[in-house]
Amino acid sequence: MLQKINHIGIAVQSLETTLPFYRDSLGLPFHGIEEVTEQKVKVAMLGIGESKIELLEPTSSDSPIAKFLEKNGPGIHHIAYEVDDIEAAISRMLQQGARMIDEVPRNGAHGTRIAFVHPKSSNGVLTEL
Repeated sequence: MLQKINHIGIAVQSLETTLPFYRDSLGLPFHGIEEVTEQKVKVAMLGIGESKIELLEPTSSDSPIAKFLEKNGPGIHHIAYEVDDIEAAISRMLQQGARMIDEVPRNGAHGTRIAFVHPKSSNGVLTEL
């Protein structure tokens, strides 16, 4: 089911102020910025090996990322695992008794279809498939 860690999502207040650390100081290859209107977020992607770092800036005060930042401050928001078949992965998680935030895939960055596993099913870690 799982192929690799696709990315680690990091919630940030501002891409403009955060991006230079990852791109310039760490030297990670920068793959661009995309707005995901459905998620109310701007996403900057940077490469690291076969995986990516996803910086997430809220575009609205009612964005899930804005709420996360309010409660927790900037930091790791989620870990995303790449899967062969998102519907099959959701079905398997439900069969295993996992609580899903998304029982139907939704649109993510870069044309992907994603689903989140509730942190209560993964020992406090928000997990994206």
